[in-house]
Order: sequence, then C-alpha cells, then structure tokens
Amino acid sequence: MILQGALVASDAAVAVFIAIPVLLVGGGVAVGLRLRGRGPKSAVPPGEVASDAVTDVEISRAAAATAAAEDRPVGTVVAEPPAGPDKTGPEPAAPVAAEEPEPAAPPEAPPVTYRSRLGKARGMLAGYLGQVRGRGRIDDETWDDLEEALIRADVGVGATDAVLDDLRQRVKAGEVTGPEALLTALKADLVGMLRVESGTGRPREAADDADGLDRSVDVWLFVGVNGVGKTTTLGKVANRLRTSGEDVLLAAGDTFRAAAADQLALWASRVDADIVRGSEGGDPSAVIFDAVQRAASKGHTVVLADTAGRLHNKVNLIEELKKIRRVADRPPGRVTEVLLVLDATTGQNGLAQAKVFLDAVDVSGVVLTKLDGTAKGGIVVAIQRELGLPVKLVGLGEGVDDLVDFDAEAFVDAIF
Repeated sequence: MILQGALVASDAAVAVFIAIPVLLVGGGVAVGLRLRGRGPKSAVPPGEVASDAVTDVEISRAAAATAAAEDRPVGTVVAEPPAGPDKTGPEPAAPVAAEEPEPAAPPEAPPVTYRSRLGKARGMLAGYLGQVRGRGRIDDETWDDLEEALIRADVGVGATDAVLDDLRQRVKAGEVTGPEALLTALKADLVGMLRVESGTGRPREAADDADGLDRSVDVWLFVGVNGVGKTTTLGKVANRLRTSGEDVLLAAGDTFRAAAADQLALWASRVDADIVRGSEGGDPSAVIFDAVQRAASKGHTVVLADTAGRLHNKVNLIEELKKIRRVADRPPGRVTEVLLVLDATTGQNGLAQAKVFLDAVDVSGVVLTKLDGTAKGGIVVAIQRELGLPVKLVGLGEGVDDLVDFDAEAFVDAIF
C-alpha cells in the first residue's frame, strides 16, 4: 500500500521495461518478507545481501513506476520487447542517397540586335510614319510629316533637306508612287548616306613602315569630352579584342580626372589585361610612351590609350592631344585608330564639342554611346554629314558585350 501511495503521488515517473518478469514478482515478495521480519535467511554471503536488497528495492520501485505510467496494477507482467538485430554481425549498408538532378543552366541572354534596343527611336517615328501610310496618297501633308519626323529624330536640317529634295524629284518623275513606296525609298536613301567605311584597325601586314622600322604595336587613341563614356568604351573595346585573340595593354593617359586611372584599372582586371598608369597630374605623353615600350617588350599587340577631355581648357587640351599622337606614332608604335567617343543622348549639341577634337588629331571614326537610350537616333546621319566621319561602333546597352559594329542597314530598318 505504501508503494502504491507513493506511486499515485508521483506524476513524473519514467516508464522502463523490465527484461525478466520473474524478478518483478520475486523482488516484491522479498521486500515484503523483510519488512515483516519473517524472511528466511539467505544463502548468499552477507556482504552481497545488502547489495541485492538495494537492487531489489530499486527494481520494485521501477516496476511500480512502470505500472503507474501504464495505468496497470503492480506485478503486471510486461511483454519482453522483441530482440533487436545482432549487433555483432556486419552493419547494414547505408541507404543510397538519391541522385540530385543537376541544376538547369541559366537561360542564354538574347542576342544584341538593333531592333531590340532601338525601341525609343522607332516609337518616336512610328506616329509620323503611320500617318503617311494611312493617308493613301502623297500630298503636302505627307512631306510635312516626313520633314518633322526627320528633324525631331535629330537627322539635322541639312540632311533632311537633301533627302526630301531627292524624293520629291523621284515622285515627280514617276519613279516613286504611293506612300509605302515613298517610305521604302526614304529608307534606301538613309542607308546610302550611312554606308561608309566600317571596321576598326589597319591590316597587321602593314606593320612595317616604308622606313623599314618595326612598328609592331598598334595604338588606339580614345578622345572625347568627359562624361561621354570614353573609359567605359575603351574597356568594352578591350574585351572585344581579347575575345578575338589580341594581346591588349591599357594606358591610363587621362592623368587629370580624379579616379580615371582607377576606373581603367578595374576594366583591366575585368578583361584580364595589363595596364600602365602614371602619377596623378603627370604628363600623359609619358604614360603613352611607357605603354608602347612595355607592349613591345612583353609581346602585347595593341595599346588602348585613354585621354583627357577637359573642354574648359581647350588650348592646352589640343596641344596635349597633338603631343600624345606624335609620341604614340613613334616606333615601335603606330597609331591605327583615333576614335572620337560621342554621347548619342546629347544630339546636335555633341557635334559642336566633337569639332574641337577634329582640330587636334586626325580622327578615324566615331563611337556612338547610349544609342539605346535616345529617341533621336538620327544623330548617326548628322555625324556622317556634318563631321564627315564614319560611325564605327555603337553602344546598345550597359553590358560589356553591348558595343557592336555599326550596321547602316540594320540601323535604318530598326527605326522604321
């Protein structure tokens, strides 16, 4: 009764399994006999009786705890759990993990195309061209629509007048009839105005000058006002050349703009190219000279040289660029490109700035940046007509691969 009362009072008893049911019964009887003083003498040596008694009491308590936890009377026989696996035998083989499927490859970026990137320019012209097509005939309003469309696209007044005068003559002669034929003829005229020299650099076979001196290092100079994307353009050109197998070295010739050399160093690291830089405020011509000499000694084939674009000090800038050109063209170097970098979003305003550089160096072509960010795509036509320079490369986005060769036909088709 004492054991059962204690059992009822203890709600936190832990259930245990008793392996041998006989010990439960025997242990309970032995405890009862000892409590009454009537138990027979044990045959076990005295030193072991006390130990056995303690063990029996603990077993009895555990049995009682088990019975209470399972809501059954003391002495109830608990079935022995089934024998576990033979731990002396070999361990079971570990389960084979299911193979995880390989992660799917990320989708490839869509190719850079004029049509996909020149939506702003195409959208600006769409309204005017839609009115021309919907009119069903060629009349005075047709010419007004075309003139306004070309002017707003920044084609320029001179180029617009030249194109429309040619089309009027062809309409009068009966060569062009109907609005759709007129637009087709307009596209052909624009392509004809833009189809000029393409590609960059000169053939490597011309590396030796007539004087027989080794001129194995091509030098490309990048000129333009600050803020047009000159350094970024240089980095993208470096990536293009590296991809095509050229060994490129970058020259940080803009020693006056804060962090210009650091920006170019980031591009050098990005495209895995060598770089030569000087001290801030130092002589940029010395940087270009060191770059050409290093390229010749290390086997670099092309030096891409950044330059300053400080229009607030125009006289000094012009003299500086002239000196850079002279130094870069000395053996073993030869200047094969002088690329004028223009920002397409500045439109006609950029043309006046560009003329400053034409007075300083022999510009070979134009790189037009941010063409995807403007509705005034006609600036390409204005550059060709006003500056007499071919547009060689255009920027159609911010990615490293978004600088592409200019394609007159693809460009005109994209904005119509």
